[in-house]
Amino acid sequence: MARHSRRESFSDTAASTVCPDTDLLWPFGKLDGLDKDEIRETAYEIFFAACRSSPGFGGRTALTFYSKHNGGDNEGDGLGGGGGSGSSKGSAFGSLGRKEVVTTPTSRVKRALGLKMLKRSPSRRMTTAAGAASAPSSPGNGSSIGASGHISPGAGFLTVPPSRPRRPLTSAEIMRQQMRVTEQGDTRLRKTLTRTLVGQTGKRAETIILPLELLRHVKTSEFSEVHEYQIWQRRQLKVTEAGLLLHPSIPLEKTNNFAMRLREVIRQSETKPIDTGKTSETMATLCNVVISLACRNTNTTASDVCHWADGYPLNIHLYVALLQSIFDVRDETLVLDEIDELLELMKKTWSMLGITRPVHNLCFTWVLFHQYIVTSQMEPDLLGASHAMLAEVANDAKKSDREALYVKLLTSTLASMQGWTEKRLLSYHDYFQRGNVGLIENLLPLALSSSRIVGEDVTISQGSSQEKGDVKLVDSSGERVDYYIRASIKNAFSKVTENMKDNVSATEEGEEAAKMLLQLAKETEDLALRERECFSPILKRWYSVAAGVASVSVHQCYGSVLMQYLAGRSSITKETVEVLQTAGKLEKVLVQMVAEDSEECEDGGKGLVREMVPYEVESIILRLLKQWIDEKLKTVQECLSRAKEAETWNPKSKSEPYAQSAGELMKLANDAIAEFFEVPIGITEDLVHDLAEGLEQLFQEYTTFVASCATPCTASGEDLNSLSGGALGISDGHHPRPSTSRGTQRLYIRLNTLHFLSSQLHSLNKSLSLNPSVLPATRKRHRERTSSSSSSYFDSTQAGIETAFHHVSEVAAYRLIFLDSYSVFYERLYVGDVANARIKPALRILKQNLTLMTAILADRAQALAMREVMKASFEVVLTILLAGGHSRVFYRADHEMIEEDFESLKKVYCTCGEGLIPEEVVDREAETVEGVVQLMSQPTEQLVEDFSIATCEASGMGLVGTGQRLPMPPTTGRWNSF
Repeated sequence: MARHSRRESFSDTAASTVCPDTDLLWPFGKLDGLDKDEIRETAYEIFFAACRSSPGFGGRTALTFYSKHNGGDNEGDGLGGGGGSGSSKGSAFGSLGRKEVVTTPTSRVKRALGLKMLKRSPSRRMTTAAGAASAPSSPGNGSSIGASGHISPGAGFLTVPPSRPRRPLTSAEIMRQQMRVTEQGDTRLRKTLTRTLVGQTGKRAETIILPLELLRHVKTSEFSEVHEYQIWQRRQLKVTEAGLLLHPSIPLEKTNNFAMRLREVIRQSETKPIDTGKTSETMATLCNVVISLACRNTNTTASDVCHWADGYPLNIHLYVALLQSIFDVRDETLVLDEIDELLELMKKTWSMLGITRPVHNLCFTWVLFHQYIVTSQMEPDLLGASHAMLAEVANDAKKSDREALYVKLLTSTLASMQGWTEKRLLSYHDYFQRGNVGLIENLLPLALSSSRIVGEDVTISQGSSQEKGDVKLVDSSGERVDYYIRASIKNAFSKVTENMKDNVSATEEGEEAAKMLLQLAKETEDLALRERECFSPILKRWYSVAAGVASVSVHQCYGSVLMQYLAGRSSITKETVEVLQTAGKLEKVLVQMVAEDSEECEDGGKGLVREMVPYEVESIILRLLKQWIDEKLKTVQECLSRAKEAETWNPKSKSEPYAQSAGELMKLANDAIAEFFEVPIGITEDLVHDLAEGLEQLFQEYTTFVASCATPCTASGEDLNSLSGGALGISDGHHPRPSTSRGTQRLYIRLNTLHFLSSQLHSLNKSLSLNPSVLPATRKRHRERTSSSSSSYFDSTQAGIETAFHHVSEVAAYRLIFLDSYSVFYERLYVGDVANARIKPALRILKQNLTLMTAILADRAQALAMREVMKASFEVVLTILLAGGHSRVFYRADHEMIEEDFESLKKVYCTCGEGLIPEEVVDREAETVEGVVQLMSQPTEQLVEDFSIATCEASGMGLVGTGQRLPMPPTTGRWNSF
C-alpha cells in the first residue's frame, strides 16, 4: 500500500456488513465471490509461498528474505510485528537453524500486550519424528475434514503412538494446523512450489503470480476426485478475478483489452473447467493477460513486481485471515505462545499483499478485538491486548505521511470498534450486571482511546441504529463518560417506562396512571441506587462526578414523566397528591446523593444541583388545588346560571318545600367542601378562605336572584287566570276556598328557599371552621393578618338573606292581600253601606289563605311572613277607610261596626298559628288603624278643630286669625290619624 498510488475507494456496503454471529460491523469492505474458507486457503498459499525459503517450509537453512520491507526502517522491531526472543538480526529464525522447530520460552509480543503464556505440557506442541516429514498422505490421513468441508477443532494433528520419539512442531506445522489446512493440501502445495521455483529460492515473493503458477503446475491427478480439482481451480480463478479485475491496486480502464479477455476466460470457466495443459490455447491466453495485468506499474520505471493481491479490500481480507491463525484452534480465547515467530513469518507476505506497518497494527488491533467478541467476551485479556495495540495505532495515526486510503481504513476500523463499544456503554445497564460489571474497566479505555485517535470533534452514534445523535463531544474523557452515563440512564429508564406502558398510558385518567407513577418512582430510586453501588465506583476513575451525574440524569428522567402526567390534569385528586408527594421524597433522595457524591468537586456539586430543575411539589399541589377550587366554583356558577334560566319556584317535594336549584346548589357546595378536605395534604387557612370566599360570592348572587321578585301591584296572566272563577275565594256553599294565587305560592317557595339556604350556610360554616385537616397555626396567622373577629365565613351572605327574607315576605303579604284578596277586601268590604258589607266573609277567606301559607312555609319562616300579612291587611283596611272611593260612605253610626270588624281582624292574627305573633305586637301594629277608626266616632267640629291645632303646631303659626288660611300640613306618605 505504501508503494503505489492505487484506487482509494471503500465498498459502499462496508458499513452495513456485520461480522457473523455478532453485532460488530466489518470495517474492511465487502469482498464478493469469495467465501471465508476460500480466503483462508488462499491466505495460506500466499503465506507458504512467501515463507518457502524459511526452515520448515522447504528451506534447509535460515535464508535471507529479500524484500523492500527488510530495509533500514527497523519495522521488525515494532509491537506485533514478530521479532521473537529467539530471533536474530537479519533473519526471521536465526536461532532455529537447522532444527526447524519453535523453542521460544517467552513471547515479547504477549508480554507487551498483557497476554499470559499458555505453559502447556510439552506434548501439546509435539509430534513424532516420522510425522514431521512432508511426504504426501492419503485423503484421510492425519486430517479430520467432514463431508461438508469444514475442519473440526484439532484437524490435521497426528495421532502420536506412545512408543515413537517426539519433537516440537515447526512453525510451518503450527501454521498449517492453525489455518486448518489438510496434510494432503499442504503436501500438494509444497511439491508444486518446489517444481515451479526449482533453482529460484532467491526470487522475491512479490514477483510471483501465485494463482497462475498453481494453475499451470497443479494437475488433476494430484486430487482424489476430479470434482475436488474443479473446485480448487475455480477458487484460483476467482482469486485472480478479485485481484486483477474487481479490486486491482492500480486503477483499471474499462476498455483495457487484457481485462476484457480475462473476463471472457473466467466466464467460460463457469461452464467448463479450463484445460491447463501445455498445448492449451486458453491457458496460454490466461497466462498472457494475467501477466500483462499484474505487471502494470504507475510509473515508467521498469519493475518486476506483480500486483495481483495487493488491492483493497482483497489484501486486507487475506491478511486478516492470516492474523486470525494466532488463536489456538483448541481454545480460541487463547493466543499461541509462538505468536512472535508466526507474526515474523506473516511479515514476509507484506510485499505481496501491499501491507505496511501501520496497516498491520490496525488489522492486528481489530483481530484481537474481534476475537474477544466472537468468543462470547469470555477473555478480557483480548480486549486489553486490543487496547494496548491502540497505542501503536495512535502513534501511526500521528504521522504526517499517511496515505488517504490508510486514513479511511483507520476511520472505518475505529468506527467499527467504537460503535460496538459505545453501543454497550450508552446502554451499560442492559449489557452489564453485578457479575460482569468489571468488564467496563476494559471496555471504557478502548472506547476513549478510539475516540482520541479519530479526532477531537467526534459525533457519538447511539445504539444499534447507528443514527447520529444531536450531541458533539470534544475529546475529553470526562465529557464522554458524562454522555455515556446520561445516555445509559435514559435508556434504562425508558425500558422501565415502556414495560409499564404496556398496561397503562402515562396520560391516562384515573387511578391506573397514578399507580404507574408510584411504581415508577420506586423503580427510579432502585435504578439510582444500583447505579451508585455497581457502576459509579468504576466510572469515577475517569469522571469524578459520575455518581452525581447519574443522580441528576435519573432526576431529569422521572421529572419528564411526572410533567407529562401532570400536563393532563388541571385539578387535584388524592392519587395526584400521592404521586407528587412520592416524587418529592424521591427528589430529596437524589439531591442527597448528588451532595454526597460531589463533596470533592471544586464547587461542592452546586453545578450539578443547578441542573436539577426542582419538581416544586408543594407549589404544584397548591396550584392544582387552586385550579380545583376554581373548577368547583365554576360548576356551582353553572348551576346558578341554569337556575336563573329555568327555575320555576315549584317545591322540590313535600318534604323539601324549597326550590330545586337551591338543593342542587347546596349539594355541589357540600360536595366541594367534603372533597376539599379529602385531599391528603395539610390544608392552610388561606386555602379555606379562598374556597369560602368563592362560595360566598355565589351564594350572595343566588340570594339576590331569589329576592328579585315583582312588586305587589303587578301580576302575570297566569296569576289573573288563577284569580278567576273558584280561585277568587268565593264560597262553594259553606266551604270557602283560599284565594292565594300560584304566584304568591311561588313567593312562599322563595321564602322557604332563603330559609333553607340560611340553615345550610350554618352547616357549611361548621364544616369549614371545625375541620381538623386545617393546620391550626395557619388559622391563627390568618386571623392576625386579616384582623377579623368574625366566627363565620358567610356573615355577608347571612345578612343578605335576612334582608331578602324581609323583602320577599313583604311582597308575598301585599300580593296576598292587595292582589289575591282584592275581591273580598277592596271590592266588597263596606261597599254601599257598612251594615251590609261587613268583614266576616273576608276573614273566612283570610283564614284559609293563612292556613295555606303556614302549610307551605317552613316553621321558622312563618312568623315573619304572618307579621307581614298582618301589616298588609291593616294597610288594606286603612286604604278602604280613607281612600275607598265613591262607592263607600261612612257615618258616625258606623264606628262601632268598623271597630268590631277590626277587632275581629286582630283576633285572627292573635289566634292563628299558636303564638306566631305576640298579642302586644298585634296591638302595636294596629295602633294606626285604631287611631283612624277612633276619628270616625268624633263630630265634624271636633275633627276640624283638631286638624287646625295640628296644622298650626306643625307650621309654628300659633293661633289663626279671622280670614287667615291654614297651610297644608306635611304628609308622611303613610296613613295615620295625625
